[in-house]
Amino acid sequence: MGSRVQEPISDHHVGQRHLDRMVMLSDGVFAIAITLSALEIRPPESTATESLWDAWSAPLVVYFLSFLVIGIIWLHHRRVVAHLRDIDGIGTGINLVLLSIVALMPMVTRYVIEVSHGKGIVVYLAAVLVTFGCMAVLWAYLALVARLAPDVPHARAVRWLLEITFPALGALTVVLYDVHPWAALCSAAVMLVALAWVVRLERRTS
Repeated sequence: MGSRVQEPISDHHVGQRHLDRMVMLSDGVFAIAITLSALEIRPPESTATESLWDAWSAPLVVYFLSFLVIGIIWLHHRRVVAHLRDIDGIGTGINLVLLSIVALMPMVTRYVIEVSHGKGIVVYLAAVLVTFGCMAVLWAYLALVARLAPDVPHARAVRWLLEITFPALGALTVVLYDVHPWAALCSAAVMLVALAWVVRLERRTS
């Protein structure tokens, strides 16, 4: 036991420990965000004539949509960390920003449930846009800038980046449609180009 204590710790082992701790924190935040989203299911005050479906349908739809969004982000995050060999300070910082946004999803869920007009939908789509956008920034930095996932070919890394960006472009298109239809049309065109690029890269890497 004593001889092992005297053995030096390699940089690789230190990096793995940092990565493991980041994964533990991330999984905890994702789990808590999903749990708190369920706790936010509080239907609006109902009248005597309101049915059970009318009272609970909208909150349940918002909850399962939030569960889906957080779940998809977690799946992308799981794939990212599974291919990392190390994590640096910048990557850790971006990941913490992502986790801070994911942790806000229960609050966004409650806001959408309480607000019945279109403003709640815009806020929710904006949250989806920021969340997927931050996830895309994280993967772009780790794979294409810091090169911390060297086992992933460049074409596949770009394809995964486009897959992460696609939901953000969809949310951006809907949000912009409320502001300026032409801007929404441009965003939709970019989304279609990204989809075509994903299909092309899929054929190249298969």
